[in-house]
Amino acid sequence: MSWLSSSQGVVLTAYHPSGQDQAVGGSHAQGGEEATSSRRYGHYTMTQESTTRIPEKPPYDRSSSQDSMDEHSMEPYWTELEDIKKSSENRQEDQEMVVVREPDEGELEEEWLKEAGLSNLVGESAGDPQESMVFLSTLTRTQAAAVQKRVETVSQTLRKKNKQYQIPDVRDIFAQQRESRDKAPDGTESQSVRTNENRYQGRDDQESNLLVGEEKLALPEEAPASETDINLEVSFAEQALNQKDNSKEKTQRNKDNDATLPNFRLPKDKTGTTRIGDLAPQDMKKVCSLALIELTALYDVLGVELKQQKAVKIKTKDSGLFCVPLAVLLEQDQRKVPGSRIPLIFQKLISQIEEGGLETEGLLRIPGAAIRIKTLCQELEAKFYEGTFNWESVKQHDAASLLKLFIRELPQPLLGVEYLKAFQAVQNLPTKKQQLQALNLLVILLPTANRDTLKALLEFLQRVIDNKEKNKMTAMNVAMVMAPNLFMCHALGLKSSEQREFVMAVGTANIMHLLIKYQKLLWTIPKFIVNQVRKQNTENHKKDKKAMKKLLKKMAYDREKHEKPDKSTNDADVPQGVIRVQAPHLSKVSMAIQLTEELKASDVLARFLSQESGVVQTLKKGEVFLYEIGGNIGERCLEDDTYMKDLYQLNPNAEWVIKSKPL
Repeated sequence: MSWLSSSQGVVLTAYHPSGQDQAVGGSHAQGGEEATSSRRYGHYTMTQESTTRIPEKPPYDRSSSQDSMDEHSMEPYWTELEDIKKSSENRQEDQEMVVVREPDEGELEEEWLKEAGLSNLVGESAGDPQESMVFLSTLTRTQAAAVQKRVETVSQTLRKKNKQYQIPDVRDIFAQQRESRDKAPDGTESQSVRTNENRYQGRDDQESNLLVGEEKLALPEEAPASETDINLEVSFAEQALNQKDNSKEKTQRNKDNDATLPNFRLPKDKTGTTRIGDLAPQDMKKVCSLALIELTALYDVLGVELKQQKAVKIKTKDSGLFCVPLAVLLEQDQRKVPGSRIPLIFQKLISQIEEGGLETEGLLRIPGAAIRIKTLCQELEAKFYEGTFNWESVKQHDAASLLKLFIRELPQPLLGVEYLKAFQAVQNLPTKKQQLQALNLLVILLPTANRDTLKALLEFLQRVIDNKEKNKMTAMNVAMVMAPNLFMCHALGLKSSEQREFVMAVGTANIMHLLIKYQKLLWTIPKFIVNQVRKQNTENHKKDKKAMKKLLKKMAYDREKHEKPDKSTNDADVPQGVIRVQAPHLSKVSMAIQLTEELKASDVLARFLSQESGVVQTLKKGEVFLYEIGGNIGERCLEDDTYMKDLYQLNPNAEWVIKSKPL
């Protein structure tokens, strides 16, 4: 299935900065001017009419000026679009066109609340919003404003439809939440209540206590971050709100090339940086809900429209390699290779390209012959899983074309159909730092299969760029070639008027460039979101304490009964400033370790691994990790540079366990 699948094909033409901005290719030219389909004239439009031959492109300019965003530097983008068109013409397949009713704004916002874990604020369950009380109590001011805006939109939509549901005001929800937690169990005012009261103190009940810009957020008392630092401790939306009127933040966008993109960095965090994959599933679910709310709040603060696209149900194949949903593909791959996280065909195509050498000039840019690509696709479908496919017949440029074909023919885009427009809207954010922050949140929101596959793709593209001196493929060249394959999606049914021609071409190429250059930063979970998860877990533990009291007593009794011998030797009262680390799979299963200011997670691992004999030692550094389990977190894998004393102070009730990372 291809996004350009019409029997007559689709012609895409580019924008010309000379001022000839009329649509061409499907209508007669005005004023005696001849209509043309050249990539160099008019808007990039879609038409079902036959068009004139694309003129030969000028000689490929390998000078450094290619990284600029002028007409000539965009040539790889338009060439790739033309190659996609030709590929679709040679690969026609029967497919069912699905016409889906455009959801109204209320439906989209209701879906947003559902994904944010706040569906009980609207609809039939709106009368009992208690399940969301703890969640709402941890939101920042801008996050709460984003929630309020969506609840009000849904409320208005339901009223127009004469739905007899009681839609609560978010102000009332927060008021109920604060009132229910005014007192701690011992009758004293809890710290979390004081925090919330300070946040909302002095607000007029007649006005929205969640309006963006109503007050300034008190940032931590520290030196301002440098231009290249990414602050992960404070909400991105709150940072944007506080910096909105700062003239330093209103700098003109730099041209996107390797020389001018900032070298952003993450400041060292003593409690450890948390990356995607480090948290337990139950905590990751909370992270995704908070990331969606934070992304929406950021877009709201910056005045950028965030249109969430509703997933389109289309007829897809339930087996094979191409045009198969990622989840289905991985399911069949895992029957062949258990634990597979990236499609086997995807891995093999990358491997095939690399075997030919990444120094090949024009790698990814020069396409394979369309007829040969079609034949190879058919043979792969029939022979790949049988292991009888002859890979020696696949040339390097053929493998690159097949890789791009695989990506663009996914039934749902690799960047996710729900958030593809949000990815495209990143180009409208004012600064590179804010664009990077938005991309960070969007990567977190991707389904696991999409995220893992995207990560493998970006790592491969970086390896191509690392050989740019020989292959002549700079970061911007690679970005322009790959952008059409990731951002042009048949499932969205985009019309030419919605694509904004040249602006979209430049914008998506820039976004692709950011994804490649900053990929190591994008798989980081911001600390402020992890802290919000910790707060939610803490409050949930308090809320459930009474209901769980009997069960906890029974569990404690059973544990004492069955583990009494171990407790006498390993689980005795630990002295102040000492932690007990468990390593059930190592020869030394438990060790008491004195906390010092300089003790890191890597030091703890080294002490255990040094106890392993040469014969027994099968697990080495990089194969086992220290985990923080329980307390205010479900489970968290620690990076080597985590300072244990600082983390212990953040989560004193945690257990510390050494184990391998699950697949």
